[in-house]
Amino acid sequence: MREEEKDRRRRPRWPHPALGALSGVLAGFASLAVAELVAAVVRPESGPVVAVGGASVDAAPAPVKDWAIRQFGTDDKLVLLLGILASLAVLALLLGALAVRFRQVGTAGVLLLGAAGAATAVSRPDSGGLTDALPSVVGAAVGALLLRLLVGRLPQVERSSASASGSATEETGGRPPASAGRDRRGFMLTAASAAAASVTVGAAGRSLSASRGQDAVADRLRTVLPAPGSPARPVPRTARLRVPGISPFVTPTADFYRVDTALVVPAVDVTAWRLRVHGTGVRRPRTYSFDDLLRRELIERNITLTCVSNEVGGPYVGNARWTGVRLADLLAECGVEPPSRGGPADQLVSRSVDGMTIGSPVEDVMDGRDAMLALGMNGEPLPFEHGFPVRMVVPGLYGFVSACKWIRDIELTTFDAYDPYWVRRGWARRAPVKTGSRIDTPKPFARLRAGPVMIAGVAWAQRRGIGRVEVRVDDGPWREADLASEDTRDTWRQWSLPWRATPGGHTLTVRATDRTGAVQTGRRTRTVPDGADGWHSVVVTVG
Repeated sequence: MREEEKDRRRRPRWPHPALGALSGVLAGFASLAVAELVAAVVRPESGPVVAVGGASVDAAPAPVKDWAIRQFGTDDKLVLLLGILASLAVLALLLGALAVRFRQVGTAGVLLLGAAGAATAVSRPDSGGLTDALPSVVGAAVGALLLRLLVGRLPQVERSSASASGSATEETGGRPPASAGRDRRGFMLTAASAAAASVTVGAAGRSLSASRGQDAVADRLRTVLPAPGSPARPVPRTARLRVPGISPFVTPTADFYRVDTALVVPAVDVTAWRLRVHGTGVRRPRTYSFDDLLRRELIERNITLTCVSNEVGGPYVGNARWTGVRLADLLAECGVEPPSRGGPADQLVSRSVDGMTIGSPVEDVMDGRDAMLALGMNGEPLPFEHGFPVRMVVPGLYGFVSACKWIRDIELTTFDAYDPYWVRRGWARRAPVKTGSRIDTPKPFARLRAGPVMIAGVAWAQRRGIGRVEVRVDDGPWREADLASEDTRDTWRQWSLPWRATPGGHTLTVRATDRTGAVQTGRRTRTVPDGADGWHSVVVTVG
């Protein structure tokens, strides 16, 4: 018995790896909670999860971004953040388990992750400087210290054979040693305390971030847009069809699509906001405040916007009433001339507060179309998600070459001299909106009753206008649909076609013709690099 006791004492005693993994998760949770609290003080965009998420978005190839938007829609950002959190949880598990045997290696891993987060935050296009590194650095330091503390308090488990284990319990009357029980209770108390503290710190960070955002919310609520000097003309009554299931002529703000790269919606202080206009050919560089824009004549226009990521028949198109300042007038005031009149700059690069850069043709924004710096949407100040306090709206161009949200800077340059964000990632430099059409009703795979059915939807060809819409049932002839009245050539048009449905499966297809006579092509193309092409079809079953 004495020899067995000596052998048992010589065997190494290590904490259980599962408890080490739990320690890693708790340390990771604490690290992120502290980082979020510090980010709330510095700025929300400096948090490690947001910074790494933004870098992931920037590094993703265009097809990957396109796939994410198709699969997850406006939830793509949430899916990305959840994926990052899941990856960090796995790393925390591994580092915690590793720290059981190699404590220095585990804590060093936590510190390395913090250093990576700090480097990423500082290198972001919208970085505020070295202070953006603080959330990751402080969070990693707290996480590393907590991991050391938890691993140091782990109950020791003897790695022995079954017979040795039996001998140990036999000597204590079938009960585990009292010291093991004390170790376990001490560890669980420390772990529970760490978890509770992390929850408290995380909640404090969220609360502080929300309180800081409330100032921006209050600014927006106090904002009153003056009556436009050039109001939108009344929409013809016959521009709105009363067909159940068709998209409304004006898209409600809450339903308007949102596609951008901002993982945290910027809450801009409108009193401090400034817009700088400068660059090649700008003879009189100027800086404008929000009040400066409010004092100018405002225009109000119905304009349909389309995202280049919109697949054939997709949801990323909407029509809204925008209120803003004529962009061409503001540029002319700064001494800018379009290329057709000898101006040296052919590209307008707009920069957002979140670091986004978007390039637009100078000729297009100054050719007489209603390009504007929008301040309002559907009769109210812009929502934060859509660019408050100011964004660009340019009819006839896809958003990735025109619709800069949260704009803060306009630089005049050339296409040869500078490639903006999306061009560097394989998208086109110039991208006028292609003619498109969509069947809104009946929905795909709908089960219909035989008899009269109304097929209806919308069609758009901004700057050209829609001249005709046709519908085909299966491989039958194209039939011309009834068009609602046109508001302007920059808005979509509703259309409808009565159909006497017969039993069986049917494929309904739509195509549009713009006012130049160009028929929408039936050849399907993907969204990259300059927008999707093809006819939209839905399959229905008639019983």
